[in-house]
Amino acid sequence: MARYDNKKTFAHDDDSVVVIVGSGAGGGTLANELAQKGIDVVLLEAGALHTSKDFLPDEWASFSQLAWLDKRTTSGDWRVAKDFPNLPTWICKTVGGTSVHWAGASLRFQDHEFKAKSTYGNLPGTNLLDWPITLDEMVPYYDKAEKKMGVTRTNDLPGLPGNNNFKVMYEGATKVGYKECHTGRMSINSVTRDDRSYCHQRGFCFQGCTYEAKWSTLFTEIPRALETGHAELRPESHVARIEHDAKGKVTGVVYFDKAGNEQRQKARAVAVAGNTIESPRLLLNSESSSFPDGLANGSGQVGRNYMSHMTASVYGIFEKPVHMYRGTTMAGIISDEAGHDPSRGFAGGYHFETISLGLPFTAAFLNPSGWGKDFASAMDQYANMAGMWIVGEDMPQADNRVTLHPTERDKHGLPIPNVSYSDHPNDKAMREHAFKQGEAIYNAAGATRVIRTPPYPSTHNMGTCRMSAKPEDGVCNKHGQSHEIPNLFISDGSQYTTSAAENPTLTIVTLAIRQSEYIADQMKRGAI
Repeated sequence: MARYDNKKTFAHDDDSVVVIVGSGAGGGTLANELAQKGIDVVLLEAGALHTSKDFLPDEWASFSQLAWLDKRTTSGDWRVAKDFPNLPTWICKTVGGTSVHWAGASLRFQDHEFKAKSTYGNLPGTNLLDWPITLDEMVPYYDKAEKKMGVTRTNDLPGLPGNNNFKVMYEGATKVGYKECHTGRMSINSVTRDDRSYCHQRGFCFQGCTYEAKWSTLFTEIPRALETGHAELRPESHVARIEHDAKGKVTGVVYFDKAGNEQRQKARAVAVAGNTIESPRLLLNSESSSFPDGLANGSGQVGRNYMSHMTASVYGIFEKPVHMYRGTTMAGIISDEAGHDPSRGFAGGYHFETISLGLPFTAAFLNPSGWGKDFASAMDQYANMAGMWIVGEDMPQADNRVTLHPTERDKHGLPIPNVSYSDHPNDKAMREHAFKQGEAIYNAAGATRVIRTPPYPSTHNMGTCRMSAKPEDGVCNKHGQSHEIPNLFISDGSQYTTSAAENPTLTIVTLAIRQSEYIADQMKRGAI
């Protein structure tokens, strides 16, 4: 069982520390990487500390415990704005962030996905850009991340066993001619390792892993950072704004503690890792006379290019029980459609990944706001249901963005974020293709009925503070360092230039490892 004792605390006026905002895949990893290098870190997390013994095997109760439920608003033509107008994203407000909730799928970007604009061309309506880094530059850091996270099917780690949900997918996939179908590259222990248990196939991956088999910064990075004596964790600390001096250098953050009292923590550098909604919100709320449009927003790109992946789900109903909820939530993958093949009528690609929801969430997400005979008959067949999720590359658009609400405020008096998103025609064409292929898979496996399900609130959130080679095109450089402010860093999925077709967590961790080396070097040189 991991320990969360602060072996050292830092004074609020200690301006030698690196302040990290957010403790998820990016922030939690960065905190540990810096602490292991002897760099002092203050890790501020808006959520409470919930350890593995606190997790609840109950979907709605766990959702109330872990999810980020602060009010947000939505706009745009996406279905989520209609179905969940105040919950555009399904992320966590807890120590460990959404690495507590994620399913564990860990896939590397493909080479062409770092070169999206060069590969796809000038797609009308998109704000495509090549990443300022390449796959070749990322490979050694992917290697480190996979080893750290214990990704199955890498480093001689076996894959997880296939549950019934996977077996149904596999049968259908092979019958329609797909070749790349297996139980995935997952950051879930298939064997006991890293002082953590193997996966017991309990089935509540989204509710936090009781056995600590699933990699999370809660179980690994944060306790190890604290153990060094170079890191302090402060839960229930909601950062309101980042401050700077007359030269534009950031000097610290102002945050509200558990009691609602305003505190100020000085800093040598600040790394923002609050997820793709809260990170731009924080920068926009940090406007000043020197940065009237928000901190680090001289390009006008803060909040823009929000991406959530092209998603949807397909469920199949069969004559005999499947019990899809038994075993890992995401128990298998089909990658045959992940490449770029414009003959299909769209740019980029997508994956199929098994998904299983419990009865309460299935009822909520199968057809939101729906009712009647079709819905009721599907729910009656829950035990005989198999499910798969579609994850595809989402095209960046300048008007898909996070902005500050003009009138609504949170409990601290801060403007809440509005998330505006509309599908690009490329997204719609890809989703339709994926729906048809998903239906073909389940029909080939003998389904008596196949159901298309619209996107859930977004769990994959990217963009809004993107990397760019030129300052006018983005917010940060290839190390996540603000173009305008050298001691301000973006350390989460906000820095994504494009979304690619792969689940984002592995690449967020990879970028954090890489960023930690750069920050340490810059500090050694006295550049920050």
